[in-house]
Amino acid sequence: MTLLHRLVLTALLVTGAAAAGEHDDRPADGPDKSLGSATHFEEVGGEAIYTHVCTGCHMADAKGATGAGTYPALAGDPKLEAAGYPVAMVLHGQKAMPALGVYLSDAQVADVVNYVCSHFGNSYKDLVTEAEVKAAR
Repeated sequence: MTLLHRLVLTALLVTGAAAAGEHDDRPADGPDKSLGSATHFEEVGGEAIYTHVCTGCHMADAKGATGAGTYPALAGDPKLEAAGYPVAMVLHGQKAMPALGVYLSDAQVADVVNYVCSHFGNSYKDLVTEAEVKAAR
């Protein structure tokens, strides 16, 4: 999957444009088939996942953005102190944050959460394990 394809996929997830005007026949717990064959992200490691999946909204420096929408900063966000919060956001989404759990493995979710919680000026010690992500699904 090319970087452009990943950015388009992320944008479609965020805006919901992939299903606009089409019948949504995906199962409640499965990936959105309107996105073509992209059923999961292949990146390994928190930095790679953040770079290829998250920067489209949260920016490379994790300071967020405001424009067509508002994308919150992850840098210095006290909500990240308890790892359960970002795990829930990545898995299930909220408001404009898409539920990425269907596209990421438990290991990928743990890796990206731990990366964000330990970079961008964050030094939160409550790291999450793959088993904890699995239990949160």
